[in-house]
Amino acid sequence: MKIKITADSTCDLPASVAEKYGVHIFPLYVVMDGVARRDGVEIVAQDIFDHVSAGGKLGNTAAVNIGDYLEKFRALRESYDAIIHFTISESMSACYQNACIAAEEVGNVWVVDSKSLSVGISMLVMDACEMAASGSTPEEIVAAMEEKREKLDVSFVIDTLDYLRAGGRCSPLVALGANLLNLKPCIELHDGSMDVGKKYRGAIEKVVLKYLADRLADVESIDTRRVFFVKSNGFTEEFLDEARRAVMEACPFTELIDAVAGCTISNHCGPKTLGIIMYRK
Repeated sequence: MKIKITADSTCDLPASVAEKYGVHIFPLYVVMDGVARRDGVEIVAQDIFDHVSAGGKLGNTAAVNIGDYLEKFRALRESYDAIIHFTISESMSACYQNACIAAEEVGNVWVVDSKSLSVGISMLVMDACEMAASGSTPEEIVAAMEEKREKLDVSFVIDTLDYLRAGGRCSPLVALGANLLNLKPCIELHDGSMDVGKKYRGAIEKVVLKYLADRLADVESIDTRRVFFVKSNGFTEEFLDEARRAVMEACPFTELIDAVAGCTISNHCGPKTLGIIMYRK
Protein backbone atom coordinates (compact mmCIF):
# COMPACT_ATOMS: atom_id res chain seq x y z
CA MET A 1 0.00 0.00 0.00
CA LYS A 2 1.40 3.36 -1.04
CA ILE A 3 0.96 5.98 1.69
CA LYS A 4 1.88 9.64 1.34
CA ILE A 5 2.74 11.65 4.46
CA THR A 6 2.02 15.38 4.34
CA ALA A 7 2.14 18.24 6.84
CA ASP A 8 1.52 21.95 7.20
CA SER A 9 4.46 24.35 7.05
CA THR A 10 4.06 24.91 10.79
CA CYS A 11 6.06 21.68 11.25
CA ASP A 12 9.35 23.45 10.37
CA LEU A 13 10.66 20.18 8.91
CA PRO A 14 14.07 20.86 7.32
CA ALA A 15 13.92 20.71 3.53
CA SER A 16 16.57 17.99 3.40
CA VAL A 17 14.54 15.77 5.73
CA ALA A 18 11.30 16.43 3.84
CA GLU A 19 13.04 15.45 0.60
CA LYS A 20 14.57 12.32 2.14
CA TYR A 21 11.22 11.07 3.42
CA GLY A 22 9.14 12.42 0.53
CA VAL A 23 6.96 14.62 2.74
CA HIS A 24 4.76 17.20 0.99
CA ILE A 25 4.45 20.51 2.84
CA PHE A 26 1.33 22.70 2.65
CA PRO A 27 2.28 26.36 3.20
CA LEU A 28 0.23 28.53 5.53
CA TYR A 29 -0.14 32.22 4.71
CA VAL A 30 1.47 35.23 6.33
CA VAL A 31 -0.50 38.44 5.84
CA MET A 32 1.48 41.67 6.10
CA ASP A 33 0.20 45.06 5.01
CA GLY A 34 -2.82 43.35 3.47
CA VAL A 35 -0.76 41.04 1.26
CA ALA A 36 -0.92 37.25 1.80
CA ARG A 37 2.29 35.34 1.13
CA ARG A 38 2.93 31.60 1.31
CA ASP A 39 5.04 30.55 4.28
CA GLY A 40 8.46 29.32 3.21
CA VAL A 41 7.70 29.96 -0.46
CA GLU A 42 7.10 33.69 -0.80
CA ILE A 43 8.18 34.78 2.69
CA VAL A 44 10.62 33.54 5.34
CA ALA A 45 11.04 34.42 9.01
CA GLN A 46 13.82 36.95 8.41
CA ASP A 47 11.46 38.94 6.18
CA ILE A 48 9.14 39.30 9.18
CA PHE A 49 11.96 40.38 11.49
CA ASP A 50 13.25 42.91 8.94
CA HIS A 51 9.75 44.33 8.43
CA VAL A 52 9.19 44.79 12.17
CA SER A 53 12.70 46.21 12.72
CA ALA A 54 12.00 48.80 10.03
CA GLY A 55 8.91 49.97 11.93
CA GLY A 56 6.34 47.83 10.13
CA LYS A 57 3.34 46.27 11.82
CA LEU A 58 3.48 42.61 12.76
CA GLY A 59 1.46 40.50 10.35
CA ASN A 60 -0.95 37.64 10.92
CA THR A 61 -0.79 34.00 9.97
CA ALA A 62 -3.67 32.35 8.12
CA ALA A 63 -4.49 28.65 7.84
CA VAL A 64 -4.17 26.56 4.73
CA ASN A 65 -7.55 26.95 3.05
CA ILE A 66 -9.87 24.15 2.01
CA GLY A 67 -9.23 24.79 -1.68
CA ASP A 68 -5.47 24.33 -1.27
CA TYR A 69 -6.04 21.05 0.55
CA LEU A 70 -8.55 19.78 -2.00
CA GLU A 71 -6.33 20.51 -4.96
CA LYS A 72 -3.26 18.73 -3.59
CA PHE A 73 -5.06 15.86 -1.87
CA ARG A 74 -6.81 15.04 -5.16
CA ALA A 75 -3.55 15.18 -7.10
CA LEU A 76 -1.73 12.98 -4.59
CA ARG A 77 -4.53 10.41 -4.46
CA GLU A 78 -3.91 9.71 -8.14
CA SER A 79 -0.54 8.21 -7.17
CA TYR A 80 -1.12 7.03 -3.59
CA ASP A 81 -3.62 4.71 -1.95
CA ALA A 82 -3.87 6.87 1.16
CA ILE A 83 -2.64 10.15 2.62
CA ILE A 84 -1.86 10.90 6.26
CA HIS A 85 -1.74 14.62 6.96
CA PHE A 86 -0.41 16.30 10.11
CA THR A 87 -1.53 19.73 11.29
CA ILE A 88 -0.60 22.19 13.99
CA SER A 89 -2.68 21.87 17.17
CA GLU A 90 -6.38 22.37 16.45
CA SER A 91 -6.55 24.90 19.30
CA MET A 92 -4.09 27.18 17.49
CA SER A 93 -5.31 27.18 13.90
CA ALA A 94 -8.14 26.28 11.52
CA CYS A 95 -5.76 24.03 9.56
CA TYR A 96 -7.09 20.84 11.17
CA GLN A 97 -10.73 21.74 10.53
CA ASN A 98 -10.04 22.75 6.91
CA ALA A 99 -8.01 19.62 6.25
CA CYS A 100 -10.77 17.41 7.67
CA ILE A 101 -13.36 19.00 5.38
CA ALA A 102 -11.16 18.43 2.34
CA ALA A 103 -10.22 14.91 3.45
CA GLU A 104 -13.85 13.87 3.73
CA GLU A 105 -14.52 14.98 0.17
CA VAL A 106 -11.42 13.34 -1.32
CA GLY A 107 -11.49 10.08 0.62
CA ASN A 108 -8.72 7.91 2.09
CA VAL A 109 -7.11 10.97 3.64
CA TRP A 110 -6.37 10.71 7.36
CA VAL A 111 -5.89 13.96 9.27
CA VAL A 112 -3.94 13.94 12.53
CA ASP A 113 -4.12 16.80 15.01
CA SER A 114 -0.54 16.84 16.31
CA LYS A 115 -1.58 18.79 19.40
CA SER A 116 1.80 20.39 18.85
CA LEU A 117 3.64 22.98 16.83
CA SER A 118 6.93 23.46 15.00
CA VAL A 119 9.21 20.41 15.07
CA GLY A 120 6.99 18.67 17.59
CA ILE A 121 4.92 17.93 14.48
CA SER A 122 8.07 16.84 12.65
CA MET A 123 8.79 14.21 15.29
CA LEU A 124 5.45 12.60 14.48
CA VAL A 125 5.88 13.06 10.73
CA MET A 126 9.23 11.24 10.67
CA ASP A 127 7.90 8.36 12.76
CA ALA A 128 4.86 8.09 10.48
CA CYS A 129 7.13 7.97 7.42
CA GLU A 130 9.18 5.18 8.95
CA MET A 131 6.05 3.18 9.79
CA ALA A 132 4.66 3.68 6.28
CA ALA A 133 7.94 2.48 4.76
CA SER A 134 7.80 -0.66 6.92
CA GLY A 135 4.34 -1.58 5.61
CA SER A 136 2.04 -0.35 8.37
CA THR A 137 -1.55 0.51 7.48
CA PRO A 138 -2.98 4.04 7.80
CA GLU A 139 -5.05 2.89 10.79
CA GLU A 140 -1.96 1.56 12.54
CA ILE A 141 0.06 4.70 11.82
CA VAL A 142 -2.63 7.12 12.99
CA ALA A 143 -3.23 5.14 16.19
CA ALA A 144 0.50 5.06 16.95
CA MET A 145 0.93 8.78 16.33
CA GLU A 146 -2.03 9.63 18.55
CA GLU A 147 -0.23 7.75 21.32
CA LYS A 148 3.16 9.24 20.57
CA ARG A 149 1.90 12.84 20.59
CA GLU A 150 1.14 12.44 24.29
CA LYS A 151 4.83 11.73 24.95
CA LEU A 152 6.15 14.79 23.13
CA ASP A 153 8.17 17.26 25.19
CA VAL A 154 7.88 20.59 23.37
CA SER A 155 9.34 23.77 24.83
CA PHE A 156 11.40 26.82 23.92
CA VAL A 157 12.71 30.00 25.49
CA ILE A 158 12.14 33.43 23.99
CA ASP A 159 14.18 36.59 24.21
CA THR A 160 11.33 39.11 24.16
CA LEU A 161 7.58 39.16 24.70
CA ASP A 162 7.14 42.01 22.21
CA TYR A 163 6.01 39.71 19.40
CA LEU A 164 3.53 37.86 21.62
CA ARG A 165 2.23 41.24 22.79
CA ALA A 166 1.87 42.53 19.24
CA GLY A 167 -0.02 39.36 18.30
CA GLY A 168 -2.44 39.76 21.19
CA ARG A 169 -1.19 36.72 23.13
CA CYS A 170 0.35 38.75 25.94
CA SER A 171 -0.78 41.98 27.59
CA PRO A 172 1.33 45.12 27.12
CA LEU A 173 1.74 45.39 30.89
CA VAL A 174 3.09 41.85 31.23
CA ALA A 175 5.46 42.39 28.32
CA LEU A 176 6.71 45.66 29.78
CA GLY A 177 7.30 44.08 33.18
CA ALA A 178 9.17 41.15 31.67
CA ASN A 179 11.37 43.43 29.60
CA LEU A 180 12.15 45.68 32.57
CA LEU A 181 13.10 42.68 34.69
CA ASN A 182 14.98 41.06 31.80
CA LEU A 183 12.83 37.94 32.09
CA LYS A 184 12.99 35.20 29.47
CA PRO A 185 10.04 32.79 29.78
CA CYS A 186 10.07 29.16 28.83
CA ILE A 187 7.00 28.37 26.72
CA GLU A 188 5.73 24.82 27.11
CA LEU A 189 3.09 22.90 25.19
CA HIS A 190 0.45 21.07 27.21
CA ASP A 191 -2.48 19.28 25.58
CA GLY A 192 -2.18 21.38 22.44
CA SER A 193 -1.94 24.78 24.13
CA MET A 194 0.97 27.05 25.01
CA ASP A 195 1.67 27.76 28.67
CA VAL A 196 4.38 29.74 30.43
CA GLY A 197 6.72 27.51 32.40
CA LYS A 198 9.85 28.56 34.22
CA LYS A 199 10.90 32.21 33.95
CA TYR A 200 14.61 32.83 33.52
CA ARG A 201 16.46 36.07 33.97
CA GLY A 202 19.50 37.47 32.18
CA ALA A 203 21.04 37.47 28.72
CA ILE A 204 19.33 35.04 26.36
CA GLU A 205 22.52 33.07 25.68
CA LYS A 206 23.02 32.30 29.39
CA VAL A 207 19.32 31.56 29.71
CA VAL A 208 19.44 29.06 26.83
CA LEU A 209 22.22 27.07 28.46
CA LYS A 210 20.36 26.97 31.77
CA TYR A 211 17.14 25.99 29.99
CA LEU A 212 18.91 23.13 28.18
CA ALA A 213 20.38 21.86 31.45
CA ASP A 214 16.94 21.96 33.09
CA ARG A 215 15.12 20.16 30.25
CA LEU A 216 17.77 17.42 30.05
CA ALA A 217 18.35 16.94 33.77
CA ASP A 218 16.22 13.79 34.05
CA VAL A 219 18.00 11.72 31.43
CA GLU A 220 16.33 8.49 32.51
CA SER A 221 12.92 9.81 31.43
CA ILE A 222 14.06 10.80 27.93
CA ASP A 223 13.75 8.77 24.74
CA THR A 224 17.28 9.32 23.40
CA ARG A 225 16.57 8.16 19.85
CA ARG A 226 16.07 11.64 18.39
CA VAL A 227 16.02 15.31 19.38
CA PHE A 228 15.22 18.42 17.36
CA PHE A 229 17.26 21.55 17.97
CA VAL A 230 15.19 24.44 16.63
CA LYS A 231 15.97 28.14 16.66
CA SER A 232 15.00 31.42 15.05
CA ASN A 233 17.53 33.86 13.63
CA GLY A 234 19.64 36.11 15.84
CA PHE A 235 22.13 33.78 17.51
CA THR A 236 25.77 33.56 16.42
CA GLU A 237 26.98 30.28 14.94
CA GLU A 238 29.58 30.08 17.69
CA PHE A 239 26.89 30.13 20.34
CA LEU A 240 24.69 27.64 18.50
CA ASP A 241 27.64 25.24 18.35
CA GLU A 242 28.10 25.65 22.10
CA ALA A 243 24.40 24.98 22.69
CA ARG A 244 24.43 21.85 20.52
CA ARG A 245 27.43 20.54 22.44
CA ALA A 246 25.60 21.20 25.69
CA VAL A 247 22.66 19.10 24.48
CA MET A 248 24.78 16.13 23.47
CA GLU A 249 26.93 16.28 26.60
CA ALA A 250 23.85 16.30 28.82
CA CYS A 251 22.03 13.48 27.01
CA PRO A 252 23.41 10.89 24.55
CA PHE A 253 20.89 11.31 21.72
CA THR A 254 21.43 9.03 18.76
CA GLU A 255 20.35 11.78 16.35
CA LEU A 256 20.23 15.57 16.68
CA ILE A 257 18.39 17.35 13.87
CA ASP A 258 18.95 21.05 13.28
CA ALA A 259 15.88 23.08 12.31
CA VAL A 260 15.02 26.72 11.77
CA ALA A 261 11.78 28.15 13.12
CA GLY A 262 9.53 29.12 10.24
CA CYS A 263 7.17 32.03 9.84
CA THR A 264 4.43 30.77 12.15
CA ILE A 265 6.46 30.41 15.32
CA SER A 266 8.75 33.33 14.42
CA ASN A 267 5.79 35.64 13.88
CA HIS A 268 4.66 34.97 17.45
CA CYS A 269 7.97 34.54 19.27
CA GLY A 270 10.44 36.73 17.43
CA PRO A 271 14.20 36.41 16.95
CA LYS A 272 16.46 34.58 19.38
CA THR A 273 13.97 31.85 20.21
CA LEU A 274 15.42 28.38 20.83
CA GLY A 275 14.00 25.05 21.85
CA ILE A 276 14.67 21.32 22.04
CA ILE A 277 11.90 18.86 21.21
CA MET A 278 12.02 15.18 22.15
CA TYR A 279 9.95 12.30 23.46
CA ARG A 280 9.65 11.30 27.08
CA LYS A 281 9.44 7.59 27.81
